[in-house]
Amino acid sequence: MESLAIWFANTLGKFVSKEIVIFIISMIPILELRGGLVAAFLLEVPMAVAVPVCIIGNIIPIPFILLFIKQIFKWLKKISFFKKFIEKLETRAMNKSDSIKKYEFVGLMLFVGIPLPGTGAWTGSLIAALLEIDFKKAVLAELLGIVIATVIMLIGTYGLLGALLS
Repeated sequence: MESLAIWFANTLGKFVSKEIVIFIISMIPILELRGGLVAAFLLEVPMAVAVPVCIIGNIIPIPFILLFIKQIFKWLKKISFFKKFIEKLETRAMNKSDSIKKYEFVGLMLFVGIPLPGTGAWTGSLIAALLEIDFKKAVLAELLGIVIATVIMLIGTYGLLGALLS
């Protein structure tokens, strides 16, 4: 993830400000807030600036995924080129959904909040949409999850990584 965040930072950084770079990174699936904060640290963006920019970037896709992903997937599955890919995405997401099914709100919050590969707001939103979790409940759980992820990543980047590189 770090190398991908660095690539985006170096590539986008030629055209836009550091803040826009970390905002965009925070919106990208897989990287999300985690990649945004790593890039912010590497680009020497102050923590007080990086945190709100990354959080907002990570939050923006959530309602769109929750509201529209099922319809988009349904439409894309009608196109043979996309059908297998969409089915694979759905299967992968549902394979990760056990804790969310069992614990719903807390499960979704922790799924989004604990920074492990394959977790985060994008996948959490996809799973919540596929499980038809109430929109307001899903948004709140994901927002709290993003706060948890922010704290964990701040300790890992600005704290631990900062101490190692100082």
